[in-house]
Amino acid sequence: MPPLIILALFAAAAAYLISTQQEPEQKAEDTPLPIIDVKQVEQQTMSLNLPSYGVVQPKFKTQLVTEVKGRLLSISTQFAAGGMVKQGDELATIEPSDYEADLIQAQATLAQAIAALDEEKARGEVAKNDWKGYKNGVAPQLGLRLPQLKKEQANVKYAQAALARAERNLQRTVIRAPFDGLIKARHVDLGQYVSQGTNLGELYDIAVAEIRLPVANEDLAYLESVDNPDTEVTLSASLAGKTVSWQGEIIRSEGVIDTENRMVYLVAEVIDPYLKSQHQAKQLPLKYGSFVTATIKGRTLDGIVKLPRHLVKNGQVAVIGKNNIVEFRTVNSILTDLEFSYVRGSLHTGERIAITSLNKTLDGRPVKILGEASPQASTPDEVETPKETSAAKESQQDANVAGTK
Repeated sequence: MPPLIILALFAAAAAYLISTQQEPEQKAEDTPLPIIDVKQVEQQTMSLNLPSYGVVQPKFKTQLVTEVKGRLLSISTQFAAGGMVKQGDELATIEPSDYEADLIQAQATLAQAIAALDEEKARGEVAKNDWKGYKNGVAPQLGLRLPQLKKEQANVKYAQAALARAERNLQRTVIRAPFDGLIKARHVDLGQYVSQGTNLGELYDIAVAEIRLPVANEDLAYLESVDNPDTEVTLSASLAGKTVSWQGEIIRSEGVIDTENRMVYLVAEVIDPYLKSQHQAKQLPLKYGSFVTATIKGRTLDGIVKLPRHLVKNGQVAVIGKNNIVEFRTVNSILTDLEFSYVRGSLHTGERIAITSLNKTLDGRPVKILGEASPQASTPDEVETPKETSAAKESQQDANVAGTK
């Protein structure tokens, strides 16, 4: 067969194959769905606790000040920073010699005044007898020595007051603790001369501790009573790697908004912070100066949904609706603390919340829930049918080429 004819046959076969070929079946590219984890919403009835913080301080503290002057003769071993003292304990003694002498002088002066008064009373009786025969009316007071009697009575009172002052000054040479307390600091040493009004040291009361707790003014509405916020408070602090808690009571509100931080301060009390009256097992003392976090018990409300704080972003949460469609819903977060956000009136029991962080671009799009079953795969028949059709087409094309040849 001539070459030109062979080339013409091959060209005709190629043209036929090109004209009869079919476009490959186009399939939409499957976009993988994001896999997320969810939690179900559960409404609760709970107390809304207000978070706060503060520093523990004594309810009463005093400066130990001298009321007399002199040289410090002795200082108690308990009169040192950290020392625990009882009411009436002797802390220090001032040289009492001068005050003992003043007391003796005052006693002598009083004795003289009493003797002078007794003498004047006797003279008055004599004068009264002398004026019994006076016929010209009432006897004059000077004649009866009444002014002299009043003068001696005044001298006795003056001497009694001087004696009482001398006794008090002698007692003041002994510095005593005014209440049960903790010595915060001592500012004097043995043998030092102190004048009247010298600050000897500082004493903290250990019967009651106070903590000022700042609270936002709008959060006061969650207390049972704004004017009389008598409620419980739990104080916590980290000691030796462990969290220790103490129970206290809110006793009052300071009633004004602080101009610096725009907060209202509630005052909490803890009785016997140093556990001196009764020691509880495994309980540690609440030391003054400790920084504590506080949880103030608030009002009890129903329909509250408690969510981790990080799930509420810009006032919205990701709700997974029907067919696993994402909905970014604005919620009413009535209170937020360090860990949780409390939502009311925006979520219903049984709804699902995404606990996986989602981008806003997924709003209205489907997602896959972690742990749910995957969609069913195609059947084997459906998968093999396209292959059979392609094979039949190839056989038919080969037959056509052979027939042309």
